[in-house]
Amino acid sequence: MRAGLPAGAYGESRASASTWFGRLAGKTAQLAGKPATFLLATAIVVIWGITGPIFKYSDTWQLVINTGTTIVTFLMVFLIQATQNRDTAALQLKLDELILATKGAPNEAACIEEASEAELEHVKEDVRRRAEKVAA
Repeated sequence: MRAGLPAGAYGESRASASTWFGRLAGKTAQLAGKPATFLLATAIVVIWGITGPIFKYSDTWQLVINTGTTIVTFLMVFLIQATQNRDTAALQLKLDELILATKGAPNEAACIEEASEAELEHVKEDVRRRAEKVAA
């Protein structure tokens, strides 16, 4: 049970969570954010630094850390973006539900994130005018 809702209230089989990439991205994001992961990365860098004199600070020694960090960074960009997309979609759905549940709120604002730039600008101006009217 999450947030007081019964399990499956909105369906437990979410598209991003049910795909192998969605599960991988979510689990990797969880692991990457743990203090132990940071300590492991720090330990790798320290060990690499300590081994410098052993390998006479060779080009290969430098290439090891450069290649490793580049690969990890490259892959993490995609995993972070996947989790960010999922979190943003969930947040938008929550906001849409609040809009729909709020008496007097214009329901047109629900799912506005799918509107064109011109439509967004038009709605932005409309909201600005209404805010100025309320403030006056």
